[in-house]
Amino acid sequence: MTQQSLWQFVSEQHEKLLTQITQHLGLTFLSLLLAIIVGLPLGILIARKRKLSGSVLGVAGILQTIPSIALLGFMIPAFGIGATPAIVALLIYALLPIIRNTYTGITGVNPSVIEAAKAMGMNRKQLLFKVELPLAMPVIIAGIRTAAVINVGVATLASFVAAGGLGEFIFGGISLNNTNMILAGAIPAALLAVLLDKLIAVFQKIKYQNLRKLWYIFPVILLIIGAGYLFNSKYDTKLKAGFTPEFMGRQDGDLGLRSLYGLNVNPKVVNDAIMYKAAYEGELDLISGYSTDGRIKAFDLYVLEDDKKIFPPYFAAPIIKTKTLQKFPELEKTLDLLEGKFNDSIMTDLNYQSDYLNQTPEKIAKDFLIKNKLYKNPQNENSGTVRIGSKIFGEQYILTEIYKMLIEGYTNYKVETKTGLGGTKICFDALMNDAIDFYPEYTGTGLLVLLKPDEKILSTVTKSAESTYDYVNSEFQKQYGIQWLKPLGFNNSYALMMRRKQSEELKIKTISHLKNYLDQN
Repeated sequence: MTQQSLWQFVSEQHEKLLTQITQHLGLTFLSLLLAIIVGLPLGILIARKRKLSGSVLGVAGILQTIPSIALLGFMIPAFGIGATPAIVALLIYALLPIIRNTYTGITGVNPSVIEAAKAMGMNRKQLLFKVELPLAMPVIIAGIRTAAVINVGVATLASFVAAGGLGEFIFGGISLNNTNMILAGAIPAALLAVLLDKLIAVFQKIKYQNLRKLWYIFPVILLIIGAGYLFNSKYDTKLKAGFTPEFMGRQDGDLGLRSLYGLNVNPKVVNDAIMYKAAYEGELDLISGYSTDGRIKAFDLYVLEDDKKIFPPYFAAPIIKTKTLQKFPELEKTLDLLEGKFNDSIMTDLNYQSDYLNQTPEKIAKDFLIKNKLYKNPQNENSGTVRIGSKIFGEQYILTEIYKMLIEGYTNYKVETKTGLGGTKICFDALMNDAIDFYPEYTGTGLLVLLKPDEKILSTVTKSAESTYDYVNSEFQKQYGIQWLKPLGFNNSYALMMRRKQSEELKIKTISHLKNYLDQN
């Protein structure tokens, strides 16, 4: 297959890219303007009442230290998904530099100038607007510049809560091992940060008297960009759909739904960590999911029958370099102890224990091994350290812990886990670069995301799960020196799902039923 260039990718995706840029600017400008509205008065207040400065700056500082993904997660219960939680989170991130620079700028005004102004008979309001703010304005705008650059960067994470922006391309590219997609999102984001910084720097050089005349422009800018953001963020409300970044770009995902079923539901891009709950709470009606996910049971979701077989069954199995197996001779037979010990029902139940019952991966792993008479106490010896990686969802955490306990119980090796590595590309690159020794993967992902065969090979090797496994194992050894060990026994393929009650009300049981419903409505 011919390698697609970045320019070709951008040409093909230019409409989507322009939409994402508009959404990104909308998120950044709206949150920045709100941060100025909140932060500027707070900075003035603590400059007047300096006893409050430590508390206010301390709280703003603590809020900014919260990891951005966690902060977005905290916003979801209060604001749901979409633009609102993203804007609130960005507002919080922008507050500290604006409050701190406003406080620093005003308190840094020369006391003799303040005394002279008071001697001239100025009251507190006149002192603020005619002396303090004009002299502090360069420092205040410097804070706004910092906040703007921070927000452009953090806004890429807005795609995790279905708020759009350039993060859709960035995280989709990471999941799909698509460098062009990553660059198509990352380069515009970097350019936006630079351009916004330079634009605000121009305002920093304008005299305060002239700057005051420009303030009326900001509501107009807000209205234009906000309207553009809302226009580009709208989607068909017959059924609100949300798909993960990886699902959007896969042939056994949205691409296949469009080509095989003719199904276009205008989905929002959403992180899999929140999409199940969003469906349960009615914020999304249709989601992409994983066939063994415990949240299907937890949130009473209904998996639509794939009547045209777009989601073929794929095996789960650990992948590891041949040279690593030579380095750790006891490792292969130990990992193969799990061959066939799972099925779809067992894995779904393990995921349910994690996703809904909130049991720790360690407890779930230990109980599973004890039940299957595979658990042994750790040998606490060190003939070398095996590093296990995992992607960032619950099933992988559980499998990682099972592997860890198995290795430490049956061999003299110590185990180091590197969990939550993100998408397929991050895990696979870590494996190729010897940052980890193995991780659990799915043959379908190995086929479509990493090998990317042409249509002829694809139609041949996906006729059964076994033929897919044989092909990827053979090709991985040839191309990468990596082996797929014995399959665990369960298939974790993609699936489309709805709330069970809604599915029954609309009489939608299959993906073809869904297509017919959308066509008729």
